[in-house]
Amino acid sequence: MRGVATKIAGVAPLFMLFIAGAISAFEDIEKLRIWPLPAEVNHGGRRMVLSEGFKLVTEGSKYEDPSGILKEGFDRMLGIVRLSHVVSGDGNSSGSGGSSLLQGLHVIISSSSDELEYGSDESYKLVVASREKPSYAQLEANSVYGALHGLQTFSQLCHFNMKKKVIEILMTPWNITDQPRLSYRGLLIDTSRHYLPLPIIKNVIDSMTYAKLNVLHWHIVDSQSFPLEILSYPKLWNGAYSFSQKYTFEDATAIVKYAQRRGIHVLAEIDVPGHALSWGKGYPSLWPSKNCQEPLDVSSDFTFKVIDGILSDFSKIFKFKFVHLGGDEVNTTCWSTTPRIAQWLKKHRKTEAQAYEYFVLRAQKIALSHGYEIINWEETFNNFGGKLSPKTVVHNWLGTGVVEKVTASGLRCIVSNQDKWYLDHIDTPWQMFYVNEPLENINDQKQQSLVLGGEVCMWGEHIDASDIEQTIWPRAAAAAERLWTPYAKLAKNPNKVTTRLAHFRCLLNQRGVAAAPLVGGGRVVPFEPGSCLAQ
Repeated sequence: MRGVATKIAGVAPLFMLFIAGAISAFEDIEKLRIWPLPAEVNHGGRRMVLSEGFKLVTEGSKYEDPSGILKEGFDRMLGIVRLSHVVSGDGNSSGSGGSSLLQGLHVIISSSSDELEYGSDESYKLVVASREKPSYAQLEANSVYGALHGLQTFSQLCHFNMKKKVIEILMTPWNITDQPRLSYRGLLIDTSRHYLPLPIIKNVIDSMTYAKLNVLHWHIVDSQSFPLEILSYPKLWNGAYSFSQKYTFEDATAIVKYAQRRGIHVLAEIDVPGHALSWGKGYPSLWPSKNCQEPLDVSSDFTFKVIDGILSDFSKIFKFKFVHLGGDEVNTTCWSTTPRIAQWLKKHRKTEAQAYEYFVLRAQKIALSHGYEIINWEETFNNFGGKLSPKTVVHNWLGTGVVEKVTASGLRCIVSNQDKWYLDHIDTPWQMFYVNEPLENINDQKQQSLVLGGEVCMWGEHIDASDIEQTIWPRAAAAAERLWTPYAKLAKNPNKVTTRLAHFRCLLNQRGVAAAPLVGGGRVVPFEPGSCLAQ
């Protein structure tokens, strides 16, 4: 078997009310309407109704919710559960129709901290209903962010009863023990090719939580535009498309805070030395010449002072332990065809390839000086992998076999191979996203541990605020289950999960997310009239 799943074994259930309906066979698992599939699930055959005053209880929890992260998460959960229909039945009496009432959710968190740290415990245990308190569900987690995942799962257990007009949970009692298979589960957005307004970015963050993705890779700038305010070098903003298509320092801070309160890290990227033409709109001296404008001038100390200023400002906004420094698709021709840079190359006895290595390594040292660990696209490893800082994570996107080589060298890796996990490749169907295995051909456990996870990439050349959601979803959800669910419980044939994914897609629509139909590739329109469950 290729790949090793993180398996939860020997975990005693909180109570033993398992009925004959306990999940075992894969066909039975697929009858569940939970995405991504939890590690361990058991259920019964009863029905409970959420009371009108369904409430959060935290007795016995070490987490005191000093900044309201848990309370906000609970309120959001109730909001999305009640979003699709008007609840008008009296859940406290006649509306329950003889079913047991669920009065609230008892959340017990063992850590008092709410600091969002990469690799922190995201596990949870969810029981509906608790043996100790039969009128309450119980959610246990080691961190508040694990509890947020549990709330998302709870929300998917809730259904609207059309006849009685109440929210109910079927097949109780539920006993779910869950944790992610891989620690890095990312989605890239690109705000250089097209500007994305803040509400759109926040909508994307909200939708990520539904599928338990936990890293928003913000590809902020590129050749086309530089929309982010950099206080240290304010003229970089001249590279924005227009006066209004910009992000202030405060905007970026707000995005990071918004994501953090939902358990999502924000990975900021500046792509150097290539993909940086827009930098020179405000500081032309960063260009090799007026007529040859990228990559950034390797011969100038000013280039590296600007990078230092950007990363200094980043450190005040982006608190994730990693920063992405790009390093891909570098055409160094401008360096050798610009006389003064060619002279610098000759003086320092460097070829263009050696100058590329020099640039990347110098940028890495600057990032390290600001407390960051580094992510670079795979070209840096392919060209001079042995020279990279040991604190480098190599981001695979081009070829096969790279992950094995990276991990064999002792470096960490993230998988985003473009043939399977590029969302802008519209012809790639969701089934390809589902079957893409980050640990493909890696059997050594030490090497497996160096694969942090994976990321689906929403490059922005042909998307903007008008179509980003239907291009991301539901294909990103297919990858999300691959990254979350234990390997042994993933379907070998992706078509086996079609019904469950279609249900999740419909659920996204009900929550206001413009997820496209499953039939076809990405961003397709419905083929004909019919139920979203059949599209």
